Amino acid sequence: MLAKTKFLLPVLAAGALMLQSCNKNKDEFYTTAEGLTYKIYEKNAEGNYENKGEVSPQDTSGAKIGQVVTMQMSYKNAEDSLLFDSRTQNQPIMIPVMEPTFKGSLEQALMMLSPGDSGVFKVSADSLFAKTFGQPLPPFIKPGSQLTFFIKAEKVQSKEAAIADQQKMFEKQMQEAQVRAEKQLKVDDQKIQQYIKEKNLQNVQKTQSGVYYVVTQPGKGPQAKAGNNVTVHYDLTALDGRKIESSRNNPMSGGEPFTFTLGQGQVIRGWDEAIQQLQEGSKATLLVPSPLAYGDQDRGPDMPANSILRFDIELVDVKN
Repeated sequence: MLAKTKFLLPVLAAGALMLQSCNKNKDEFYTTAEGLTYKIYEKNAEGNYENKGEVSPQDTSGAKIGQVVTMQMSYKNAEDSLLFDSRTQNQPIMIPVMEPTFKGSLEQALMMLSPGDSGVFKVSADSLFAKTFGQPLPPFIKPGSQLTFFIKAEKVQSKEAAIADQQKMFEKQMQEAQVRAEKQLKVDDQKIQQYIKEKNLQNVQKTQSGVYYVVTQPGKGPQAKAGNNVTVHYDLTALDGRKIESSRNNPMSGGEPFTFTLGQGQVIRGWDEAIQQLQEGSKATLLVPSPLAYGDQDRGPDMPANSILRFDIELVDVKN
């Protein structure tokens, strides 16, 4: 989805670095009649950024209402604390240009930028939160202060062109993620094999995608298959033995087993695949490589990125 300014509060940590090559002789802020304080930088003939100077009110070369600006964007509070940086997301953000919500607004800042321009804008924090975001000021932003936005406009497009670009960006990200997952799967497979050897696990089997599993107690009920509603008790640990989670002492569920529809993407891929190898009543150990679990997501100190997970499960119930 394209972001809307009233739902977005961004920043640009690298803004200062981005503007280091600017012409320092003209490096000063200007203020529009509406009260927006700004510096705008554009590339000169030598490819260096220089302060564009004061922008005429009659200048219509910037983005227009209804267009979409693709940008890198960040902001800081009055204490110069970095609050957000789109570069940490490894992709630019897209914001449709909307009607200004107040004089000196962020929307007016976007309308001053052309593709390739960089800008520094000081916006009233009180007005931004009250009139654009419709939210109270958070405690880390002082009343009466300004937020400083750093924006690098990469593209200014129609909504249709921006959506097409966004789709291409998503496809590229998915391809890159797939390549990373394939490499990580090979790394994890070696670690799991070493773990199996160290723990002397017997009768180990492997699914087509790479989940290792051991049936520790065969079940006598129906075979689980995609589309079944299955109920599972589980104990989750890391390969180093750290206990991470258990359905049996989960206060959120009152210690009840977890029920879900198998093969519908409601759980990690490793579960969807491995549980289909079991019958109702089975107990099993699953060793799930990270690409079939939570991949390169960092889920906190107990489950950092690329964590291989061990699940000791009991398939309590299988229903069509």
